[in-house]
Amino acid sequence: MEMDASMAGRALVVIVDDRTAHGNSDSTGPLVTDLLAEGGFLVDAVVAVPSDEVEIRNALNTAVIGGVDLVVSVGGTGVSPRDVTPEATSEILDREIPGIAEALRSSGLSAGALDAGLSRGVVGVSGSTLVVNLASSREAVRDGMATLTRLASHVIAELSGLDD
Repeated sequence: MEMDASMAGRALVVIVDDRTAHGNSDSTGPLVTDLLAEGGFLVDAVVAVPSDEVEIRNALNTAVIGGVDLVVSVGGTGVSPRDVTPEATSEILDREIPGIAEALRSSGLSAGALDAGLSRGVVGVSGSTLVVNLASSREAVRDGMATLTRLASHVIAELSGLDD
């Protein structure tokens, strides 16, 4: 699929939440989708998985194999025993980009999103896909996406060789 010059890339959203995975309504998926669209991304899908390392890893791998430019997971980045998104994500990354993860934590904390500041989320590259973990509060998502979209566009351009 050829990208339109105004499109930042293709994205997939993974909601990591036991309740959402079992059919309860999800408010963060539509928010992330809207914010990605505002940033110029075409969102292929929003998938919900339970807080299970294998399920999370499978969803992320499916996105990478599917060739999306950006996969954003939301949830499972805290300190509870069920928060295993960073561990699942680290297993599929070829290279971490700690500066983006630090920027997401810092901007979230300065905006008052405590869960963003306490997030253990990781960011990195798997193949030619940028993989990002966000905390799950609406504030963390809203602020994180504001920080992320500019950075993601730059990383995607580098990965595709368009920045040369």
